[in-house]
Amino acid sequence: MISVSGLSFTYKGASAPALNGVSFEVPPASVYGLLGPSGAGKSTTQKILMGLLRGYGGTANVFGEAPARSGRAFYERIGVSFELPALYGRLTARENLALFAALYADAPLAPEAVLDMVDLRDAADQRVEGFSKGMKMRLNLARALLNDPQLLFLDEPTTGQDPARARVTRQLISDLRARGKTVFLTTHNMSEAAQICDCVGFLVDGAIALEGTPADLMVRFGKPELVATARRNGTLVTETFAMDGLATDSAFQALLQTGDIVSLHTREASLDDIFVAVAGGRQ
Repeated sequence: MISVSGLSFTYKGASAPALNGVSFEVPPASVYGLLGPSGAGKSTTQKILMGLLRGYGGTANVFGEAPARSGRAFYERIGVSFELPALYGRLTARENLALFAALYADAPLAPEAVLDMVDLRDAADQRVEGFSKGMKMRLNLARALLNDPQLLFLDEPTTGQDPARARVTRQLISDLRARGKTVFLTTHNMSEAAQICDCVGFLVDGAIALEGTPADLMVRFGKPELVATARRNGTLVTETFAMDGLATDSAFQALLQTGDIVSLHTREASLDDIFVAVAGGRQ
């Protein structure tokens, strides 16, 4: 779906390139998360993939060809949801979607259908100027779904949403993948990326510093330890044991015999831990 090789780009007047040899691939029906600190080049990469920036080095192909050469038909096949919603405040949610649907040659989904998908049907006839930030973000996502796109570019899709609404949005993204859609996601929410991405790439100083599945990376950067939580005298206590010596560790074996264990888990790294390890102190 997306193939990027040796991608480089330098803004006019800049002393250093925004992108410096970026390479990755995104297969169909998957969620790819481009992660990294602010200024790493995530937005630049997105703009190139959406055909909004030219003059780059290397190759960037979407649907098998360079986006900048694809013409209007390219935008009939993609959906875009920016971090800052682009909506008309004096129009209702339904009116906003009807307006944007009219921009497509063929918008197969009705406003009511996409409002249902983002759980905004009850607010269909309310003016957007009265929406919370989270509601605007959900409406922005609904707008990106109007043309039933094959490829979605999502930037911080759950910004401003409470945990329940954010869970609905993550489930929607998973449902879209199950329907064969491809999602290119940029976010600073590492927990979210770990839950919904099939593969993540950490972009640091204009290059992919690390790439892999969240599960593999969390194991790779984790510690070979087992964390045991047990209840003793009505209090929960935690002990850590080396994985390679569990069979002969007398303290661990004694703990197993007590029957007081509440939980056991290996010490994987979180994507937050990996972000810090890869990006250092960058924000």
